[in-house]
Amino acid sequence: MSRPIGKLPSSSAALAGIPAGVQTCGPWSGRRQLFIRFAVEAETATIYSADALRGELTRLTARSRYHSIAITGRDALAEEQFLRDVFEAASPLPVMLDHDGQRPAELQGLLHALSLVQVTLEGTEGAPALERASQTIALSARKHVTHTVVVLPLPSVSDGVLLRIVEQIHGASADTVIVVHPVSDRSPDHDRRWASWLEQAMAVHADVRVLSRWPVPAARPEDAGTRNAR
Repeated sequence: MSRPIGKLPSSSAALAGIPAGVQTCGPWSGRRQLFIRFAVEAETATIYSADALRGELTRLTARSRYHSIAITGRDALAEEQFLRDVFEAASPLPVMLDHDGQRPAELQGLLHALSLVQVTLEGTEGAPALERASQTIALSARKHVTHTVVVLPLPSVSDGVLLRIVEQIHGASADTVIVVHPVSDRSPDHDRRWASWLEQAMAVHADVRVLSRWPVPAARPEDAGTRNAR
């Protein structure tokens, strides 16, 4: 049953469904995934218990082939206990967390279940937010979980700001995969800008990539959205 988001038991959470689709950004871009998408406040959500979601993931991965499971949507780590309950047993597929990196303390208890920690930024984050994102990356590195920073820069973000992000993330972990998905206008000046920027960025950090992004949205709902939810 669907209902507006309200106060939930610790073992339940409000999801906007479990769509299947294509990851649009980051090192797993182009991979077919199941998305655990937490609902935003304005959405009508389905309330899932941890047991129900775990069973639904098992059912879906038996029906069709996926590369991985992506945890995404609103502030996912606000539901840390729910996610820990869902993934208390081994997942049938690799699991990635795509979030803003603002809850490093809450991430600690979930890292054992993750194959990829993806922190997504816009380039406009202030110093405190970028510091928390760096702490998230450093924690993932210490726990030997693959980690990436994806930057979806707004047009107002300068090359210098992007380089400073690269420098700070490099300080947190030299093993971070940094992927920038610029808005493309396909002009020669655009291509020269990013070729030049990439040269500067790679002088700071070895693994920096500038990639086109899949069109959004790249996910479609399946009948998984509500079945067995409660």
